[in-house]
Amino acid sequence: MPSSPTVTATQFSPIQQIVHNSEMLALILSHRFAEPGIHFFTPNELSQQLAYMKYDAGKTIPAHVHNPVHRDVFHTQEVLFIKKGKLRVDFYSQEQEYLESRVLEGGDVILLVTGGHGFEVLEDLEMVEVKQGPYMGDQDKTRFSGISSSQATITG
Repeated sequence: MPSSPTVTATQFSPIQQIVHNSEMLALILSHRFAEPGIHFFTPNELSQQLAYMKYDAGKTIPAHVHNPVHRDVFHTQEVLFIKKGKLRVDFYSQEQEYLESRVLEGGDVILLVTGGHGFEVLEDLEMVEVKQGPYMGDQDKTRFSGISSSQATITG
């Protein structure tokens, strides 16, 4: 039986945090989000930052460089941009316990912060993945048996 993660935004909100045991597993930014300006959705201490920007033509963003700053990264975090299609995302605790599933569609973005995850492509899919490097080969991840389609509990 899946544990009940806490969703800190409403199930149908364009921004959803999936939280388990007070720890953010993921942040989903729906294609429906369209607020003007810049909006950061992640806490400053998170090693991967996610923001949305919407500006009118003519807006200038000042030129800048990013300074070299030493950062310790202990968990690989991934961002998936769904270009088209549908993808079911299954969420697991760090202990590999199934929690729940969500369905993403074209234009959605998900930041996978911690815990485990698995996927099933529901419609022909195009997506882009961004994650921290360097890739550490076999040290980078632990594979485990996930749920079947019939076991998925889709929320949101």
